[in-house]
Amino acid sequence: MAPTTIVSNGLPETVFKMADENSVSISESSREIPPIAHPTPEDAFGVAANIQYHAHYSPHFSPSKFEPEQAFFSTAESVRDTLIQRWNETYAHFHKVDPKQTYYISMEYLQGRALSNAIGNLGLTDAYAAALYKLGHDLETIVEQEKDPALGNGGLGRLASCFLDSMATLNLPAWGYGLRYKYGLFKQKITAKGQEEYAEDWLEKFSPWEIVRHDVVYPIRFFGEVLVESDGKRKWVGGEQLQALAYDIPIPGYKTKNTISLRIWEARSPPQDFDLYAFNAGKHINAADLQFKAQQICAVLYPGDETEEGKLLRLKQQYLLCSASLQDILARFKERRSKDKPFLWAEFSKKVSVQMNDTHPTLAIPELMRLLMDEEGLGWDEAWTITSSTVAYTNHTVLPEALEKWSQAVMAKLLPRHFEIIAEIDKQFHALVGKIRPDLEDKLSSLSILDSSNPDKPVVRMANLCVISSHTVNGVAELHSDILKKELFADFNSLWPTKFQNKTNGVTPRRWLRFCSPELSTIITKWLRTDEWVTNLDLLTGLRQFADDKQLQTEWAAAKTANKQRFAKYLQDVTGIEVDSNSLFDIQIKRIHEYKRQLLNILSVIYRYKKIKELSKGEQMKAVPRTVMLGGKAFATYAQAKRIVKLVNDVGQVVNNDRDVSHLLKVIFIPNYNVTVAELAIPASELSQHISTAGMEASGTSNMKFALNGSLIIGTLDGANVEIREEIGKNNFFLFGARAEDVPILRKQREEGKFVPDPRFEEVKDFIRSGKFGDYDYGPLLESLEGNTGYGRGDYFLVGQDFPSYLEAQSKVDEAYRNQAHWIKMSILSTAGSGKFSSDRTILQYAQEIWKIQACPVP
Repeated sequence: MAPTTIVSNGLPETVFKMADENSVSISESSREIPPIAHPTPEDAFGVAANIQYHAHYSPHFSPSKFEPEQAFFSTAESVRDTLIQRWNETYAHFHKVDPKQTYYISMEYLQGRALSNAIGNLGLTDAYAAALYKLGHDLETIVEQEKDPALGNGGLGRLASCFLDSMATLNLPAWGYGLRYKYGLFKQKITAKGQEEYAEDWLEKFSPWEIVRHDVVYPIRFFGEVLVESDGKRKWVGGEQLQALAYDIPIPGYKTKNTISLRIWEARSPPQDFDLYAFNAGKHINAADLQFKAQQICAVLYPGDETEEGKLLRLKQQYLLCSASLQDILARFKERRSKDKPFLWAEFSKKVSVQMNDTHPTLAIPELMRLLMDEEGLGWDEAWTITSSTVAYTNHTVLPEALEKWSQAVMAKLLPRHFEIIAEIDKQFHALVGKIRPDLEDKLSSLSILDSSNPDKPVVRMANLCVISSHTVNGVAELHSDILKKELFADFNSLWPTKFQNKTNGVTPRRWLRFCSPELSTIITKWLRTDEWVTNLDLLTGLRQFADDKQLQTEWAAAKTANKQRFAKYLQDVTGIEVDSNSLFDIQIKRIHEYKRQLLNILSVIYRYKKIKELSKGEQMKAVPRTVMLGGKAFATYAQAKRIVKLVNDVGQVVNNDRDVSHLLKVIFIPNYNVTVAELAIPASELSQHISTAGMEASGTSNMKFALNGSLIIGTLDGANVEIREEIGKNNFFLFGARAEDVPILRKQREEGKFVPDPRFEEVKDFIRSGKFGDYDYGPLLESLEGNTGYGRGDYFLVGQDFPSYLEAQSKVDEAYRNQAHWIKMSILSTAGSGKFSSDRTILQYAQEIWKIQACPVP
């Protein structure tokens, strides 16, 4: 490449050479780049100069080093400069315009690596690639240095992160609130014992994306008592008082100046709470007691709650998130009021919308009430009107264990004022029902917030508190929302029929196609003759007219093959298992849970293995080679889920080392599944498994990511599978299993002993019992598929019921894969039908139908 003279904005004229085989050496050319601060570079020279500046003047390592790790931090800080500039402009613009703003409160944000996503959204990928090449590195290697932030675990957190990307891209006045977990959930390692958990190390050094806000600190109280003052007002006093410190993570929109914030909170104790006298007296632990308690709060995502201490810690986390966020929202509301904008509390819900992502942020309701009444002096009625017209609730599950219930004793102990407020909300709800719906009074025991049906363990029903207090409640897929209205919250729906809505989930097309599969994205842009599909995913329907075109099919197949080869290399690096990239890539990656039925998957794999072993050499020639991959984390105390992980690995150990079979079947457990792994696995997948028991998955979003990347789905009519099948075409979806409406009937028949298991199902269980896969005791796991004895629950998740139907669907997969031209056509049609599942569409619906906010682009 010829030398090019570049005059950067505000920088001296310099010769910037793109190094190749014929140019000067990289080590020599890098010396030509001076370290100059240039926060908003628009060309490769400006980028390189700013990276050099951070390497020299924002040093975190020895000055003589500029190895990949050092280069990553300098590069990230260079990108952060641009994001800070845009964040400042966005915040100033919102402050000036004072639009109604949405605040999204979520316990999890599963962001993934930020570098490639940020420079992609900023339109600077080529500039950064060229700059790093000049400085002696390649962009791909530098991106690999970044660790995934441990701020989330599964679909709930990934959805929240997709939503933030769409909020910024759509120029909406909105941002997110979360917690700054030091260790996250855990880092998963697979050993001979199965899954083992270790602390995440994403903050081992530091995160270059965080901006600590030392001026944004709020008091957080726990325990104590409620005093009644002479004027009748109530005041929460005493107990422990900590602080919440804000960290901002900028979230850039795609091809827009708007950059919003994910504000995460860290708990800390004030310096004056360190007992110097106790320390000098040798009582070192006592001296820092409050500091230690503060550090515990944000140490781990979802700490174990089998003990009262664990329950208190989880509740502390939720309250910290809600209280700090609400105090911040109130402060911003006041900040935007001035002499020419009279201060009226009646304006609050016209300027503020709070969205609770599942039940974890439920305490936002009593906390907003407390702040308005105890701190701002409002009466109950006014505070309730403001709160109930400000807060909205998204339900993500119908699983009873996920509909949080907190011990009334624990709640009253930790948050005595909030328990009073919750009790008053419940009391007034009872009065409302008696006044307007006396026919529901006999159902109040199930509708109440305070459930004392078990006198030994009275609880607070957080989902009921959300439904009663929110102006809008939404499900996240059509099927899920119907279940909420007709079953889970049927009586609430009869009381408030306009309160319930559906907002089918979506995923961001930027991270989940444009950036993670550049080969496929390039082909889509070529055939659609536009890249506007990146922000208008409905344009993908234009691919349908070319689905039979041989040239497109050839290009499409080549892109999928490149993605498969990339992932195969990754798998060999992390597992040591060599994968045939010509085999069918069959992938199931998600949280390990019995209702998601990874067990059904591996049982069918065992059956496949057994049948291949029985084939003659000639018959084996006709078999479709398949690589089955499963990944996900089992919660540390979820014994059954950990047994499933162990079984998958034990099966893989046998199958992969069986020379008679390994060329036709491989079984791999993908360790430590996270966003970065998903960005490799999803583009490589050809068959994706979404096989939960019908009616139990609220939506799912990985199914949308797979379909968007041209992976075909084998699945039940559950969650968003229903809508995906409608959009991509029934002939492009491998359907099996019981329908949601039939599940209760089938469970009852099972309880009555009327279920007759398929002989193949019994054959597989007997094969496991034979010890073929080792001497581990799988009795409890197999008993869960039997009657109501031991660990068994009468096969509650209907694995045995759906097993024969599942095998038939898998046979159809094999048959379809043999015709590669038709398979590729189905893959194209899968992508073409995925337009509905953009998070841009979802967020626009939230904005228009729930939040009532409008775009506020930075000029």
